[in-house]
Amino acid sequence: MVLPEGFVVPPWYLLVPVIVLLGSVLALLWALEPPVTDRTVLAFAPWMMFGASLHVLYKLDAFQIDAFPASIESLFSAPMVYAVTAIIAGGIWIIAIFLHVGGLQPTIARFVGIAGTAFFTVFAMFAIFRSIEAGVFEPFWPVIAIVVAGIVTAIAWIALSLWFTDVAATTSTTGALVVFGHTLDGVTTAIGYDVLGAAESVPLSLVLLEAGEALPTAEYIGAGWLFVLLKVSLAMVILGLFREYVEEEPRQARTLLALVAAVGLGPATHNTLLFMVS
Repeated sequence: MVLPEGFVVPPWYLLVPVIVLLGSVLALLWALEPPVTDRTVLAFAPWMMFGASLHVLYKLDAFQIDAFPASIESLFSAPMVYAVTAIIAGGIWIIAIFLHVGGLQPTIARFVGIAGTAFFTVFAMFAIFRSIEAGVFEPFWPVIAIVVAGIVTAIAWIALSLWFTDVAATTSTTGALVVFGHTLDGVTTAIGYDVLGAAESVPLSLVLLEAGEALPTAEYIGAGWLFVLLKVSLAMVILGLFREYVEEEPRQARTLLALVAAVGLGPATHNTLLFMVS
């Protein structure tokens, strides 16, 4: 009901190494117990976007734009791309920890953030260049989506700061990233559904979009506004529920909030980049 269509399981000789590597990375991070602060979560934002760019490149095969060799392309399908991204990002995190301990890097978050930005930039630009070559590059609506999402996020965060000051102050930058990620996901989904005629593959999202389409307002402002409203509201409710948890167990709470942010920012980046290059 809630999972998107098109999930692909790669062959066992690819699946087993991925599972082993992911388990090893997670086990080592568990043993190292690195700090998780606002800066840490923000540093992983580019990695959330990087995973989305890998999946977009995988989808470009449908437009005869081959980005990956056929032998490994299933690694970049859903849900395997999430595991591959986690392995790479986790490995960089581990390297950053050892560099920091050795005095070769002033902060862990800086190294992780710079590396993530570099990875995302390279692969996103590759997708853009390939789409330009294929004559399918269309940046207008993605840019509009980012601007609208920024405005809606600012309004939502100001409202949260005015009426629930303790929630905004406690969740801080992590909370703002959660709101922006889910807002951009909602806005890009709405634009894709209402303007670009994109199909929605997540059943639960499709139900909400169809509910918005059944309202009298659909004729004037489209069906996606209800989806955007619910996404923003849900993000703010989650932050409210996490306030005490962040105060009592900041490391665990911010780790979970980072995952919540990734669930929004990853699909949002995927939609934005996919609409731009296809």
